[in-house]
Parts: sequence; structure tokens; C-alpha cells
Amino acid sequence: MFFVLSIFLVSCNDNKSKDVVVVDQEDTVLDEELRAIIATKKLTGDPSTGRTLPDIESPKAQLGMKLFFTKSLGGDFDAACVTCHHPMLGGGDDLALPIGTDAEVDNLLGPGRLHKTNGEHFDGGPTVPRNSPTTFNIAFWDNCLFHDGRVESLGKTPKMGGNDNLGIRTPDVLFEENDSSAGINLVEAQARFPVTSNEEMKNFGNFDGTSNAEVRQNLEQRLGDYGDPLGGKLITNYWLAEFKEGFAAPDGTAEELITFDNIANAIGEYESSQVFVETPWKAYVHGDDSAISDVAKRGAKLFFNTADDGGANCSSCHSGDFFTDEGFYVIGMAQIGRGKGDGEHGTEDFGRFRETQDEKDKYAFRTPSLLNVTATGPWGHAGGSATLEHAIRTHSDPQAALDNYDFSQLTSNIQTVDMVVNTQRAIDKQLANRADGVASIEDISLTDTEVAELLAFLETLTDPCVEDRECLSKWIPDENDTDPDALRLIAIDGEGNYL
Repeated sequence: MFFVLSIFLVSCNDNKSKDVVVVDQEDTVLDEELRAIIATKKLTGDPSTGRTLPDIESPKAQLGMKLFFTKSLGGDFDAACVTCHHPMLGGGDDLALPIGTDAEVDNLLGPGRLHKTNGEHFDGGPTVPRNSPTTFNIAFWDNCLFHDGRVESLGKTPKMGGNDNLGIRTPDVLFEENDSSAGINLVEAQARFPVTSNEEMKNFGNFDGTSNAEVRQNLEQRLGDYGDPLGGKLITNYWLAEFKEGFAAPDGTAEELITFDNIANAIGEYESSQVFVETPWKAYVHGDDSAISDVAKRGAKLFFNTADDGGANCSSCHSGDFFTDEGFYVIGMAQIGRGKGDGEHGTEDFGRFRETQDEKDKYAFRTPSLLNVTATGPWGHAGGSATLEHAIRTHSDPQAALDNYDFSQLTSNIQTVDMVVNTQRAIDKQLANRADGVASIEDISLTDTEVAELLAFLETLTDPCVEDRECLSKWIPDENDTDPDALRLIAIDGEGNYL
């Protein structure tokens, strides 16, 4: 309900209207209510405060950028880190599900990227079973990384990103054990694993049959130009000079400097420099009432308020300035793609259960951050929501979303043969968890207007930089940056344009 109180100042002498002052009380009340919520929840609008974060211009981050873009870290030289995490694609790949190795065109990223017909395990569809999480603001995660949290801080100290000397667990060790080789923080720890995945970077050729440790050893020897790495040494190799500069060690040898620990450390510095928090929401929190629209403000009230207060209770999980509690919940998002080999037909993905073996964690996935969310779709652990509106409606009523699922939102090559039965099992698990008293998202009825308001609010959480090629150019190497092995992935889109 909107109302405007108009105060007319009328001259008593000549009975002529001299001035009209319009005061929008609804706007004032809306701002007052929203600022009360901000104060109660102690929001600052900026999750980067209190953290030590690298600068993209630092020598180590620059080295990390070159490593991030080189196909020499791909087992068969056909994939790089950037294959699934390009800055111009929201720090992901703009696909529901990724295709890492064995693509028809190595350098074609995003829509149009296809698995080549003679590729390993070709079935026409994507080869990686989960949506690529964005690398934007990755340094703000304090508890875990990956959809199932398989890289996890044991201490979970706020603002430390796992760098609290209490240990980090990775897939290389048992659950809840410390991996002494993980590195100094969560970002560095996760950088150790894409290279070990056959579908993401390892492929099925040069490193076939090797362990994670052996993959990393071969890669450090490949880049270091020492030892006898599988697949052979690089034809062009100027990496030693890059590592000397990146690690400020002008007298260091290849064996000393070009280790996989250092490779992961440099990549982690590059990823951690991707800090994008200059959002309209931040400007509003800092006092600019005009930074966001009234529609967005009403969406914010819906987002932060509980159901008892007339809200959608989104912030019960998407909490704080980073908009995530880093918890794990069964949502019932569409299970498309190959799955993780779970279930009767091997096409399910048991999510967090794969790590904890706790029955309540079956089909549970990590709460994503919502910063830059409009730029980081498709949404869901398997990318089953092509629009943010669909993701919101799935959260509010997953059964209705499944019953009315529009398969046309997916590209025709995505595997969906078991989608309905697999997604239904996740929804059934959500209901069972609720009945057992397990913390779960409650279904909530949202009008079309309320969905539009939530969407308007979510749009205010995106930093304009992440949609601006010039602004992002610092994180994308160009002709002025050295190419140490002549294997840089120079990305193009499906129409042949440079990203």
C-alpha cells in the first residue's frame, strides 16, 4: 500500500498556492524499517573487512594468473583452470554443467562448448557432474569449499579462510583428519584438486592410472623442466623466471621453486584477489538511500524477515555480509547430468553424505553465497535452474518446481533420463528431515510480486565490475603479459569472439 502525504502551503493573503512539498512517507518508513533490520543483523555490506587479501598486481598473484590460464596443467594439455572459471563468465563457465577435458574446441568456453564424439565416456552431454562454483570472492569462505565441503577447515575460525593453524581436511585424507599438505588456506587447498580429476583437467591419457600425488609430481616436473614427467617436457618453457619473480627468489632453482605446493599457492593468490564487493547493496548499507530501488528494498525486507514477520526467511541460511551460513541443506534442486555415481542407477548425487556418511546429509549441499549471484548462473548444485527466478521458486516450493519443471530451459545435450525420480528422492529426503527435526528450509508461498521484489533485491548484490570487460581486464592476461609456455588458453565464445 503506497500513500503520499502532500502538504500545500497556501498564502492567506492572496489565496494562491506558493509552493508544494511532497513527502513520501512510505519511502521513509521503508528505509527506517530496513535500516533497523541492518542494525539488528549487524550488517556492514562488506565481507572483505578484517581479512588479509592479496592484490592482483602482486608478483605472486600475477604468476598465479598465468598458471590459471595455462593448459600445461592439464594432463593432456587440453584444459586449464580457467576452462571452468573464466572471469567473463561470472568466475564459472556459464553452463549448467561443465565440460573440462576432451572438448571439441579447447578454447571455446561457455555456451557451445561440447564433448567431442571420440572423447572418453562420450554420451553427448556434459562430463562434469556438478555446476562450476564461482571463484569470485572465494577468499571469504571460512568453513569449506566445493558443493559438498570436501575441502574443509577444521577450526572454522571467522575471517581466517582456514588459515588458523587448526588444520584443513581434503579428499586426500579421511573425513575430519588434517591434510598436512593442504597448504595455508582453503583456497590454496582446493587448487590442488581440479588437476587430479579426469573430467576436469587430468584427462584419461598421459596421467592415466596415477594417484593424486603422482599427478602433482608430474606437473611440477613438467613446468620445472626437471625429472621425467609423463607426457614429456614442455617445448617452450620459461616458468623458472616467472617463479623467481613470483616468489621473490632470484637465486632459486627449478627444483626449489617449481613445486606443486608453490603452484597451488600462486593460483590461490590469484583466485583470492578476485574480490568484488562494491555492490549497490553495500552503498545502501553505508547510507545512500538512493542506491537501490523501493522494489529492491521491499525485497530486502522479505529476504531478511522471518515468516512470522511476513518475510521469506531467506537470511536464515543466506546470512551475514557474505550471504551464506556455509551450512548444508537438502533443497530439492533439480538433479540433472551424469550424477556422482550414487544410487541405484549411478545418476544420483548424495552431496554432503559422500563426505560425512551421515544419513541426514544425503542430498544436502552447501549454501552458496549470493554476492554477484545474478552473474553466476545457472543455479543449483547441478545447474538445473537456468534463471534466478526458477531457483527462487524451487526454494519456496520444490515439489511444485519439479512437477512443473520446464526441460526447455536446458540445452538439449544435458542428461535428464533419471532427473524426475532422482530429484523426487531429494525432496522426499527434505520432508523426512523435517519430520525428524533436522534443520530444513520450509516451503513458503510467494506471490509473483514478492518473487519480483526478491529478484530486485538480489540484483543489488552484484558488483558492476563483474559484468564489465574493462574492469575485469586485470584478471585476464593479454598480449602484454608473458606466456611462459605458449600454452595459454585464449578464450573465445560460441561465436568466435574473444572473452
